[in-house]
Amino acid sequence: MPEAAAPVLDVQGLKTVFKTRGGEVHAVNDVSFSLRPGELLGVVGESGSGKSVTMMSLLGLLPSPPAEIRHGCVMFDGKDLLQVKPRTLRAVRGGEIGFVFQDPMTSLNPVYTVGMQIMEPLRKHMGLSKRAAATRARELLELVGIPDAQRRLDDYPHQFSGGMRQRVMIAIALACDPKVLIADEPTTALDVTIQAQILDLMLGLREKLGMAVIWITHDLGVIAGIADRVLVMYGGQIVEHAPVGDLFRDPQHPYTRALLKTIPTISGERAKRLTVIEGQPPLMTEAPNACPFRARCDVAFDRCAVENPPRYPVGPGHDAACFYNARTKGPRDA
Repeated sequence: MPEAAAPVLDVQGLKTVFKTRGGEVHAVNDVSFSLRPGELLGVVGESGSGKSVTMMSLLGLLPSPPAEIRHGCVMFDGKDLLQVKPRTLRAVRGGEIGFVFQDPMTSLNPVYTVGMQIMEPLRKHMGLSKRAAATRARELLELVGIPDAQRRLDDYPHQFSGGMRQRVMIAIALACDPKVLIADEPTTALDVTIQAQILDLMLGLREKLGMAVIWITHDLGVIAGIADRVLVMYGGQIVEHAPVGDLFRDPQHPYTRALLKTIPTISGERAKRLTVIEGQPPLMTEAPNACPFRARCDVAFDRCAVENPPRYPVGPGHDAACFYNARTKGPRDA
């Protein structure tokens, strides 16, 4: 993949707030990243770190109210998706950008057949006839590895296993040959064997179709095997961004280092307790004016409590939002 390739998706300064009875929740805070053609970008972090809300904000998938996008620019194909008319956004969503949701049982409509749900985007976005859409739907089911695809078009979601339902969701997301596919923890609810099958399927489809992929997960082991670059999110912010190899070899943010330590190993003493990150994630009821990780950080100092760190460059394509310099073992210069 050429390093100088123009981004297919470019996000700058995204900020999303939820208005609740108890006050505002600052769910996404000044998130910026880009995605190049054919690239697989991993997004990792604990539950509540803002991964899914960030990606749903890009496509207008959050209910408004309570969600409100306060600031940002999402450039795709020469258009700012935050400024286009709803009709234009609907054409992009499901057409040029596909989305695989986390739970296929709640994402698929239980009263419509799988065939009808795959055919819907084909008829809406591509203008196919009912017969042509049915033929394409069968081809998509075959593409994602569902046997006896012609017959299964007439089945309902409850007649499929969890892994098969997830394959159906992938087929729907791929129906219109999208330039970008966003996969929101697509293997979380599946057993290990089915997870491996879905990962192999996604990697094969990415290679075959040449699309760019954003893969959201909390599983660093998965990211190590499939991603080109990684965004680490915490408290609604990107705290580290790096090529996948650099992130695992030389993590620069204390949160990233803590996450890597929590990965279980198959070697060592069996009686040894698993490593955990002490403390709780921030509530995010106020705009970030300090480091969100400071209360759980083992290298925090006074500045961390009064200023939110920017993302400092720490290597080629590698930056971290931390005032502590992991390489020099001390604070960065102001």
